[in-house]
Amino acid sequence: MSGIVSTIGQKCRRCYSCVRECPANAIRVVNGQAIVQPERCISCGHCIKVCSQNAKYVSSDIDNVLDFLVNNKTYAIIAPSFAASFPESYDKIPTAIRKIGFYGISETAFGADLIAQNYRVYYDNSLNETVISSSCPAINNYIEKYFENLVPLLARIVSPMIAMGKYLKAIYGDELKVVFIGPCIAKKSEYCVNEVIGNIDAVLTFAELKKLLSLKKIRLEDCEAGSFDPPLANNGKSFPIAGGLLKTIGVKEEILAKERIVVEGKKQVEQIIRDIYENKIKNKFIDILFCEGCINGPAIDSNLNYYSKREIVIDFIEESIAHVDQTVWKSEIFNARNLNFRRKFEYKYQRKPMPTEDKIKEILARTNKYSKQDELNCGACGYATCREYAISIAKELAEDDMCLPFLINKIEAAYQELKDTQEQLHHAEKLASIGQLAAGVAHEINNPLGTIMMFSGILKRKFQNVDNTSLDDLNLIISEANRCKNIVSNLLNFAREGKLKLSRFNLAQLIEKIIQKDFGDKLSNVDLIMDIENNHLMITADYDQLKEVLLNIFNNSLEAMEESEVKKISVLVKMQNEKVSIEIQDSGCGIKSENIKKIFTPFFSTKKIGKGTGLGLAISYGIIKMHKGEITIESKVGFGTSVKIILPANKN
Repeated sequence: MSGIVSTIGQKCRRCYSCVRECPANAIRVVNGQAIVQPERCISCGHCIKVCSQNAKYVSSDIDNVLDFLVNNKTYAIIAPSFAASFPESYDKIPTAIRKIGFYGISETAFGADLIAQNYRVYYDNSLNETVISSSCPAINNYIEKYFENLVPLLARIVSPMIAMGKYLKAIYGDELKVVFIGPCIAKKSEYCVNEVIGNIDAVLTFAELKKLLSLKKIRLEDCEAGSFDPPLANNGKSFPIAGGLLKTIGVKEEILAKERIVVEGKKQVEQIIRDIYENKIKNKFIDILFCEGCINGPAIDSNLNYYSKREIVIDFIEESIAHVDQTVWKSEIFNARNLNFRRKFEYKYQRKPMPTEDKIKEILARTNKYSKQDELNCGACGYATCREYAISIAKELAEDDMCLPFLINKIEAAYQELKDTQEQLHHAEKLASIGQLAAGVAHEINNPLGTIMMFSGILKRKFQNVDNTSLDDLNLIISEANRCKNIVSNLLNFAREGKLKLSRFNLAQLIEKIIQKDFGDKLSNVDLIMDIENNHLMITADYDQLKEVLLNIFNNSLEAMEESEVKKISVLVKMQNEKVSIEIQDSGCGIKSENIKKIFTPFFSTKKIGKGTGLGLAISYGIIKMHKGEITIESKVGFGTSVKIILPANKN
C-alpha cells in the first residue's frame, strides 16, 4: 500500500535523515532502505525537506487535473504563500493558471475569512477549555494517530481549503471541480477524509504547478500581471504566517497575553503537544502550524530563506488587501452564512506497544551496549538516543545495522577476518610451493645419502679395530648422514599430501602419555602445571599427527628454557563454544616480535645451528589447518611463549 509520501528505493542511501526528522516514527528501515509506513505517516513532509538524495516521492494529482481540464469546468484556488514560491513573478500567476485551462482562480484565503467567526467562538470559550486550531492537516493527523486524548480538543472547524471548496460548489454546483494549489503535502491527505470528501477534487503543490506550466509550455515571463476572481480575501491572507489565524479572527497581537499560544515548527509543535498531552498546559487557545508557517511548507521550492519568504508574502498581503472592497467582502461573507463549516475528527490510533525493559536490554546488547557508558547517543541511526533506537527495533521500525559505531566495529572485525584469511591463504600457497620444492629436493638427496650411509657403514666395520682416529671420523660422517636423513624425512613429511586418519580418543590421556613417556626425564627439573577441564574429554582427530604437533611444541618449550632460571610449563585444556582449546605456556627466552610472523615459515628457526631444521612448526601449522583448527603464538622476550591450539570438538 502506497501513501502520500513514499521512498524511491534505488535512491535511498542509508543516511537516515528522514528517520531523524520524522515526528511520528513513520519510517521503517528494511535492508537499509527507509520505507515510509503510510498508516503511520502524518504527511508533514519533513522527510522530503531533509532528503538530500531526492529519495522521497509525493503522490501527484497532475494526471487527474489534466482530465478535469478536458472534461469538466475546473476552478483553482491558491494558498497566499504562493508569493514565496514565485518571488519574481507572483503577480503573473493568475494569468498563467487561466492559460492552463482553469475556468477561474480564487484565493484560498477567503476560506479563512469564512471560518473566522467559528474560530472566534472557540477563542472566546478557550478560557474554560484548551482549544487546538485545526487548519493544519499535519497537526490533525499527528493528534488523531498518536495523541487520542487530544482529539476532543481540536477545533471542529474545516480548514480554509475545505471552506473555499464548499463555498465555490455552493455557487457553481457540485459538478464544478475544485483544485487546491499550495505549499502543503498534508493537504493531499486532508481532501480525501470522509468527513470533508467532495469539497476538493485534487491538490497540487507549487512544484506540481510549475511542472504543469512546463507541460503546457507556459512561461511566466510571457504572461501579463493578473488578478484573482472574486471573492477576494481580506485578513485571511495572513493565515500562512504564524499568528495569522488570530489576526483573521480580530485578536490583537499582545506579547503579554497568557490566554493564547502561537506555535510553529516541528520541534516546538512536538513539545507543545506533549505538554498538553501530559496536562501541563490548560485552558489555552493554541494556534499551531507544523511548519514554520505555511510560507516554509515542504512544497515551497524557492531558494529564499525564511525571512525573505515572510517579507515577500507580507508585501503581497499588504498590496492585495488595499484593493479589497470591504463592503463587497462583507456582503460575500454574509451570503455564505448558511454554509456548515463544522467537522469532526476521528481516533486513528497508530502507537505501537512499548517493549519490556528486558527486551530493550536484549536489543542494546545485540549492538554491544551493556551499560549506560556504552550508549553513545550519537544520533547517527536517526534516533536521539540508543534507547529510542532499541525501542524502534523492538517495534520493527529499525535494524541493528543502523547503529554506526556497531557497524564500524562489525566492518573492522570483518576486515580483520578477511586480512587474517588472506594471510593464511598466502601462507598456505607459500607452504604448497615450498612443499613441492621440498619433495623434489628430498627425492634427489635420498639416493646419494643412502650411498654415503652404506659405504660409511662398510668402512666403519673395516677400520673398527685398526685406527681410532679414522673410526671417529667415520662415526661423525654416519652421525651427520643420519641427521641429513632426518631432515629429508621431515621434508617428505612436510610435502606429503594432507590426509587425516580420524579416530575418537581421549585428549587428556594423549597429553599425559606424551609427558610421561616422551618427556619424563626432561621434565624432572621443570615445574609442570596441568589444568585439564575434563579428564574424559573426547576429540575426533588424527591421533598420530596431533601427537606430532604436541611433541614439537613441548620440544620447543624445553629448548627455550635451557638457560632460564625459572623453568615452568603450564598446560591448559578446556572447552570453548563447542571447540577444544589447548594452551601450552613456557617461561623460556621468548621470541622477538619481528620473528612472530615468520614462526610458521618453513626452514625459519631461532635455534642454534644444528638444533633444528625450522620445519617443526610449519608442519604443525599444516596439521592443525587440515583439522580446520587454529594455531596462534604469543611471546615476549624474557617472559616466555604461549602456543594456543583451537580444534573442533567433533569433526564429521
